[in-house]
Amino acid sequence: MQAKEILKELVKFDTYKDKENQEIMNYIQGILEEKGFKVDYRSKCLILSIKEKCKIAFIGHTDTVQSGNDWKFNPLELTEVDNKLYGLGTCDMKGGIAAILKAVLDIDWNKLNYGIKLIFTYDEEIGFEGIKEINSLNVEIPENVIVGEPTNNEIMNGSKGLLEIKAEFKGKSAHSSNPEKGINAIEKCISFLDELKLFYNVLKSETDKRFKIPYTTMNIGKIDGGKSINIVPNSCITYIDFRVMNNGHRQKIFEELNRLKEKYQFEYEIINDIKPFITESEKCKTTDFITEASFIQSKNRYIFGVGPINPHEANEYITVESLDRLVEQYKQIINKICC
Repeated sequence: MQAKEILKELVKFDTYKDKENQEIMNYIQGILEEKGFKVDYRSKCLILSIKEKCKIAFIGHTDTVQSGNDWKFNPLELTEVDNKLYGLGTCDMKGGIAAILKAVLDIDWNKLNYGIKLIFTYDEEIGFEGIKEINSLNVEIPENVIVGEPTNNEIMNGSKGLLEIKAEFKGKSAHSSNPEKGINAIEKCISFLDELKLFYNVLKSETDKRFKIPYTTMNIGKIDGGKSINIVPNSCITYIDFRVMNNGHRQKIFEELNRLKEKYQFEYEIINDIKPFITESEKCKTTDFITEASFIQSKNRYIFGVGPINPHEANEYITVESLDRLVEQYKQIINKICC
């Protein structure tokens, strides 16, 4: 069975919001058990291993985003045109899973001293609930981990962190004809954001060229406040996204939030706090997006998958060359680490 044939089967499963999670996990489990893998855990997640001592783990999420009506191909049917494989999830990340499965099926495990652990998750696209479930189990994860997200066949050894904040400001309502009787929550929010922006401009000056965007980024993603044009708003909420370059910046952001909290009298909630990581390596190539690698605490974490990188796009695709090349790259890594 070729990797392309495995991918064809994976694409058939509608795993948007994990709709056919059980079916895709049954398929993966079935072909791996025939190879001699044993199931270590099964829920909406699936963990399998071969041999007693595992030196490497591969992680892949089975869910996809929703396909839109702008697809020219059936998103749940693998379509090959000019050596391009079109289908929902081919890039993100059923192509990576197909390469993982083909690689481990090709390996002669009798010739290797160490084994491998395979972890297949759910709900990566929305809330990372699958990898969070794995962490809650205290499963022993090998020191070497590869997450098969799309990287165009390049090994990525680091990722920025994600810090998402919801800040809520309270004021006092009044008629707009006499605004001095009220307390304008939107104005408080604006003053806070102005000062936060000044802090961010200083933070932004501290760079790290190991990242493509070599500084911590900040985005004010949403502001919601007020009821009517003639009422002083008594409430305002803003949502802020930081892509954090290092843990020192993460700490500085919290310190600044707490300082401004005292000044502007607001409450904030942490929506996401995912720490950055970089695995020491001779060559350093990092991502600016978040993957399940950020949730794993193994010594050596890498992001390594198919290409080109076009996740969440209409007519998502990978090339046959990239898929077959990734299979060989995975096999080389496995044979080197598990020998």
